[in-house]
Amino acid sequence: MSDDRPILVTGAAGNVGAVGRTVVDFLRRWDLPVRALVRREDDRAEALRAVGAEVVVGDLTRGADVMRAVDGCRRMYFGMSVSAAYLEATVTTASVAREHGELDTFVNISQLTVSQMDVTSTEESQQQRQHWLSEQVLDWSGLPVVHVRPTVFMENPLFMIYAVSSIMKDGTIRLPFGSGRTSPVAARDVAEAIAAILRDPGPHLGKVYELTGPRSYDLTAMAAEYSKVLGRPVTYVDVPLEAWIDQDLGRQGLPEHVFQHLSTMARLHADNRYDRLTPDLELLIGRPASGVREFVETHPGLFGRE
Repeated sequence: MSDDRPILVTGAAGNVGAVGRTVVDFLRRWDLPVRALVRREDDRAEALRAVGAEVVVGDLTRGADVMRAVDGCRRMYFGMSVSAAYLEATVTTASVAREHGELDTFVNISQLTVSQMDVTSTEESQQQRQHWLSEQVLDWSGLPVVHVRPTVFMENPLFMIYAVSSIMKDGTIRLPFGSGRTSPVAARDVAEAIAAILRDPGPHLGKVYELTGPRSYDLTAMAAEYSKVLGRPVTYVDVPLEAWIDQDLGRQGLPEHVFQHLSTMARLHADNRYDRLTPDLELLIGRPASGVREFVETHPGLFGRE
């Protein structure tokens, strides 16, 4: 078959970091044909069409929708937002791809936390458990899978909502991480790595890539870096975990599944479960991972620098 068959990108409308949308942007920049799966018709779907992507509306938990999306595609990226239906969507998609697809590559985005989990693990969130189970399903499926496991995104609500808002308010980062170290990664870097795999999957099939930012540091050191980049004082304020969950996270009106995931992530940060650093991202994109400076420069409006 010719190589003009499209690459399917799910979650292309995206929320946290818009990884799927950015994967589409990279692939189209390289003039590769793309089919983008979105949940609904809106301005984001029109924006995808504007860059030359074919847009399909569908639900990853509905087999008929997935069949329409996969039909005729040669490769695909699977990802979706934090959802109680994540495992169902993975199993549905894997089943369709195995029985009806003709894929030579299936790139699955997971989480770095999975690297420290096994069948008996109980400390993680329901979402993290679903990621672990999803990897098992995909490995059993016989599909040509590549797993990509990023650590927490710089654009994750733990950083984007709480850290950035408090930096702007009073020059503090108020989070319950204690002395735990972390290496947040930029969503754009992750998207570039995924697009690079989809562009030339041969060397990557069957592999697992663990993606981190350029440094692993505690929040005091991270605050110092923000201070240096922004040119004004930024300090870390360690707040009690339970108080933060009740008074900060609890006031956001989040769905229970998302609330449980974010509160667990905060606890695991305090337990130093995010103290990881790998060279995998640079290996995939050919340059060092982006740090705080690049994050501020990419999102100047968040810090009043426009």
